[in-house]
Amino acid sequence: MKRLFCLLLAVCMMVSLCACGKDSEEGAGNDASSSNEESSASTESIPTPKEKETLEESEQPQASADGVDVDLTVLSSTMVYSEVYNMLYNDPAHYLGKTVKARGEFSIYQLVTDGVLQPDPVSYACIISDAAACCAEGMEFVLEGDYTYPDDYPELGAEITVIGEFQSYEENGMTWYHLVNARLA
Repeated sequence: MKRLFCLLLAVCMMVSLCACGKDSEEGAGNDASSSNEESSASTESIPTPKEKETLEESEQPQASADGVDVDLTVLSSTMVYSEVYNMLYNDPAHYLGKTVKARGEFSIYQLVTDGVLQPDPVSYACIISDAAACCAEGMEFVLEGDYTYPDDYPELGAEITVIGEFQSYEENGMTWYHLVNARLA
């Protein structure tokens, strides 16, 4: 029984490999012309460096009527999480200086020194979760103007929409990203 199964399997594999081949009589005369057509068609679709620059310039996002360059509020929960991750870790230079609009949960980060939570928040963030709410990224922001916590901020966990300019800053030898001159919408 095993020999019959192995023989049947070998025959099936041979038939499938033969089916992938090109019939030598049909394609013999057309090989050169079809490969020339394929190569010329593929070179026509590759843009020159000058065309590529023009394409890249036209692909730059245009600011919306409210001055927002990157509106994360219009993306699905899966896409918004992916875009925020991209902004913070993969390609932050692409977003520097752009006005970003994001929606998520309000959160604060506080410093813990020797196991004691310090009374003043260190930073404020808009926490953006993915569709399954298993992963989240925090978009730190600094409000424009003079605000004090907790009087001028929403409750922890409240849904907020924040608009601000995406910028970098250095702290303890590391580069971090946040929204500056931000406002809550």
